[in-house]
Amino acid sequence: MIKSNFDLENELLFKGYEFVIGIDEVGRGPLAGPVVACAAVYRNFEFRISNFESNLNDKIINDKNFIKNLDLIRDSKTLSEKQREGLFDFIQDNFFVGVGICNHETIDRMNILEASFLAMKSALSSLKSKCKMQNAKCIILVDGNKKIPNLSMDQRAIVGGDKIVKSISAASIIAKVTRDRMMKEMHEKYPKYGFNKHKGYGTKFHVNALFENGPCEIHRKSFEPVKTLVKKGKW
Repeated sequence: MIKSNFDLENELLFKGYEFVIGIDEVGRGPLAGPVVACAAVYRNFEFRISNFESNLNDKIINDKNFIKNLDLIRDSKTLSEKQREGLFDFIQDNFFVGVGICNHETIDRMNILEASFLAMKSALSSLKSKCKMQNAKCIILVDGNKKIPNLSMDQRAIVGGDKIVKSISAASIIAKVTRDRMMKEMHEKYPKYGFNKHKGYGTKFHVNALFENGPCEIHRKSFEPVKTLVKKGKW
């Protein structure tokens, strides 16, 4: 099994790219809440990282916690909630990150795929405001099989990228934690649906709560079974 690593970023940096940006989104499948995207780029451009332990300076080599956390960054779905929360600040400290959010209303208006692309573009805009990327040679590594449409920057779509590309893995964690925190806040407002547990995904508990109480404000009216309930007037 190949671990998430910096090999591709390293290769692209040596080809002349100044910024190698990983981007991922979470929240395409849920029945409620937003879709959240994150764009992430590693802060330390002074060294190349295909075999990062041998290239780090003495201070970092001696910081076992740094090595441990960097190694732990992988596909957010393979980490526990506690692990993701523990890595959130570490990633913020060691990567430039930008986050983009599209709410349930935008998803219903545009469809989930287009809303996901819009969230990615918003994440990139946020990232650009934190980095001196103007006129720099950049490339975006997008998790999945589709590039972001109508974007002038170089791109590469990578199926399973969140599992093997460190920058995409970092983006997946930031996006996941950000969205999970939002859904926990929504639980305080709409406690009947259990958003703090399933984060809006269509679990048995969630679907049963939908049929018992009808949809709430943040449910996606274009998604089944919410769509059918809305047509029946249970809104």
